[in-house]
Amino acid sequence: MKLKIIASNREYEQYLEWVDQLFDKRVSPDSPEGEQLQVALLLIKDYEDKHFPVPRPDPIDAIRSKMNDLGLKNKDLVGKVGSKGYVSAILNKRKPLTLELARLFHLELGIPAEILLG
Repeated sequence: MKLKIIASNREYEQYLEWVDQLFDKRVSPDSPEGEQLQVALLLIKDYEDKHFPVPRPDPIDAIRSKMNDLGLKNKDLVGKVGSKGYVSAILNKRKPLTLELARLFHLELGIPAEILLG
């Protein structure tokens, strides 16, 4: 396949089929086909980033989701964030997520900073 910037959905689909074929063949990354595959994957990613952007999650929704994953309740944040009422106000979007709180959630819950600051 001659590689070039993907300009249409039809070309995008062709690239995906070609990549699937190479994956099925289990080409070596160091082979000429493997190098073409790597370039094709970059072209596909570029096309997807432009045409199928993934929206960032809401910071508070990300905090709630992470708390759920970790089995944490609002009361577990009291003392680290503030009073029970303040924690509730933040998680119910009645109070803003400050930079200091974003840093705390990043450190305590491991939520990426770009999500909290987005």
